[in-house]
Amino acid sequence: MKKATITGALITSAVLGALAIGSAMAADMPAKAPMLMKAPPMPVSTWTGCYIGGGGGYGMYNQDGFEESDPGHVPVGFTATTGGRGWFGTVGAGCDYQVSSNIVIGAYGDWDFGDIKGQLNPSPTSALGTESDKWAWAAGARIGWLVTPTVLTYFSGGYTQAHFDSVSFSSQFIGGGASSFSMAANTYNGWFLGSGFDYAVSILPSGFFLRSEYRYSTYQAADVAFLATATGLSNGFAFNSKKYVQTVRSELVYRFNMH
Repeated sequence: MKKATITGALITSAVLGALAIGSAMAADMPAKAPMLMKAPPMPVSTWTGCYIGGGGGYGMYNQDGFEESDPGHVPVGFTATTGGRGWFGTVGAGCDYQVSSNIVIGAYGDWDFGDIKGQLNPSPTSALGTESDKWAWAAGARIGWLVTPTVLTYFSGGYTQAHFDSVSFSSQFIGGGASSFSMAANTYNGWFLGSGFDYAVSILPSGFFLRSEYRYSTYQAADVAFLATATGLSNGFAFNSKKYVQTVRSELVYRFNMH
């Protein structure tokens, strides 16, 4: 019995000693770095998709014109270079396709409305009136380069129309008063070229972008009749007008595919 007790004590001492040695060796070994969970990849945004937008800007127009007979449209005298300035609003929509990691192509259309106006003096000794560009629309295509995944710079071009209201003239003779004629309203056909940026702003919700664009439009010359106030018919003269319009615009754009 005494021998068994001694043997048990020796075994217990050996086990405890082994555990102590194992603990000491483990303490001396370098600790393994904790395993980190691999972060999921960031979602890749695409510019392929459609959008809507709205905003406003400032516009300027210039025109070269001269008086002519009507009918016949034979120049009869004074040549005028005039222009106007003013603010406008705009709404539009379009779709883009991201061709590669950096190239985006697309098509879009927009409608401008406002009051870009200036004075028209078709004859320096007879009459003076106010001419106003009331609305314009444009449809075209663009090609862009992604400077960053959320900044697109682009060039655009396409077809456009601009509508100028009728002009009521005041006589410049002594005594003034309304003139005996006016100029008919007219819609001009032309083309445009533009350049701009679409860019995300961190303070805006996901999907919203800002757009800034400069646009130059040139319109075909048109023969616009002078109308007799008494009859509303041509008074035998017209004004040949060729117009050029420049605009600078800023818009808030919402892209349906950007998250």
